Amino acid sequence: MFPVSDVIPSRTRPVVTVGFIALTSVVFLYELRLDRPEMYALAHGFGVVPANFAWSHTLSSVFLHDGWIHFAGNMLYLWIFGDNVEDSLGHAGFALFYAAAGVLSAAAHAALNPSSPAPLIGASGAIAAVMGAYFVLYPRSQVLTAIFLVLYLDVIEVPAVLFLGVWLMMQLLAGVASMGAGAADGGMAIGAHLAGFAIGVIAGLFLRQRQQTRGWADGR
Repeated sequence: MFPVSDVIPSRTRPVVTVGFIALTSVVFLYELRLDRPEMYALAHGFGVVPANFAWSHTLSSVFLHDGWIHFAGNMLYLWIFGDNVEDSLGHAGFALFYAAAGVLSAAAHAALNPSSPAPLIGASGAIAAVMGAYFVLYPRSQVLTAIFLVLYLDVIEVPAVLFLGVWLMMQLLAGVASMGAGAADGGMAIGAHLAGFAIGVIAGLFLRQRQQTRGWADGR
């Protein structure tokens, strides 16, 4: 399954979502100019290295990516789900939420693997949080999804809850498989994804409860 878009239009211009995509794209274009040793130095200098943990790197790591697939996949998911979550949180709230989710998911990664020398880079933890919040805030939404079957291509509507549930299950299965294979680094990245998703779900539940309380107070 390949997501194309959701079916809920933005009520406001998603300036923060677009801003994060633009900033990450500028950083990625810079990365494309680097050779392998330079990229290695960048990832170790600004990524999260659990064995040499620094809180400042938990934010800078969010804007670095390891190749086209990593970058394009993350930005696609941010574009699809970020605008609606930004609608719910407001521009400033969404900016704070995205940054905090990136920081906390990277910190969770480091806490789970404190002796690892491998750097963690990418926005996956922050975007997983966006998806977790979307999961709670828009449970009746649909995701337009491209289906590829050999020579057959179609775009269908998939319930957002089902789409995000399948994504979460894939993360869990990938984490179990990586641990079984002894691939510690893969398990670490999956842990950051799951931590981010949990952060998003908690934030979404808090926001939904606050909206319901405000509605009752207003007599709605």
